[in-house]
Amino acid sequence: MSGGLELDGVVRRGGFELALRVAVGPGEVVAVLGPNGAGKSTLLRTVAGLELLESGSLRVAGRVWQDGPVALPPEERAAGVVFQDYRLFPHLDVRDNVAFAARSSGVRRAAARDGAAAWLDRLGLADLARRRPAQLSGGQAQRVALARALAREPDVLLLDEPMAALDAGARLEVRGFLRTHLGQFAGPVVLVTHDPLEAMVLADRLVVVEQGRLVQEGTPLEVARRPASAYVARLMGLNLWSGLLDGTGRVVLDRGGSLEVATDAAPGRVLVALRPSAVSVHTEAPGRPGPVSARNRWPGRVASLERLADRVRLQVEGSPAALVDVTAAAVAELGLVEGREVWLTAKATEVEVYPEATPGRPVPPPEARPVVS
Repeated sequence: MSGGLELDGVVRRGGFELALRVAVGPGEVVAVLGPNGAGKSTLLRTVAGLELLESGSLRVAGRVWQDGPVALPPEERAAGVVFQDYRLFPHLDVRDNVAFAARSSGVRRAAARDGAAAWLDRLGLADLARRRPAQLSGGQAQRVALARALAREPDVLLLDEPMAALDAGARLEVRGFLRTHLGQFAGPVVLVTHDPLEAMVLADRLVVVEQGRLVQEGTPLEVARRPASAYVARLMGLNLWSGLLDGTGRVVLDRGGSLEVATDAAPGRVLVALRPSAVSVHTEAPGRPGPVSARNRWPGRVASLERLADRVRLQVEGSPAALVDVTAAAVAELGLVEGREVWLTAKATEVEVYPEATPGRPVPPPEARPVVS
């Protein structure tokens, strides 16, 4: 992949092992998602040269950065890194912070400062040039950190939780800034994040890592519609169950209960995903389902209620247990409180069914059809 990033190898740190095969094309933004301790930051550190592969290889822009025991030191790798804590030099103003990369490569001070001024102007940050880091807001500091990384004219750009330290307002500002300028970078971009919205907005493709292993990859739409693990389902705010699809369009769930589904998939092990907003709540048992009404109905008990922006999320115990999104008005109208006995219903056509992933066989992408909102 000329101009891109190719990593195929194993990193070990103490008792932890990260074994990944990852490819990122030129101009492609790949977001790496995963729980704490999954190996996300280890992946970035390996590309930057701060960790070394125990075995395998790493190539960037057609150049070998590591092959077996032979590896380029960090200072010889053209990697631009943006850290979540910015790491700006407090004693330098913004222009000299951005000029640092060129200065460390032997460029004369005047030429480095001219180059830094050009980058600040290109990114709309010229008015910050004479400020010290202590005079910057979090959002401004993060934008300067990106300018410094780009000023290196790197072959790969690495972003480690770039918005984790920002408040909600600054996060929105920086997200828009990144979306604009990452799209103009010709090399591969690897973005480590725990924020699904950040990944959905900024990335062309998602890579999900758990316990040092790749568990899923695909476009944001593919991953959002067909999560491969409980972690991904929680991240995307979906219900996810595993079970056995029989020949009648019925999935017998592993943890109790069953669901009628609308699918022509072959019988066998499957995952079943359902949006919380596609589940309806009733305080009395619904009547017998008709051909076009909700074919799935089961009793449950409200375990908890949580306000989420413009909706209320219920955790309902039952077979299966489910997350359900309702309006605040519905909570009042139905008298929903913890411990309330309820009935849940869902249409078979709202249930997403797909083969369960197995080692060597990832979750297949969904068919090209519109998502029901």
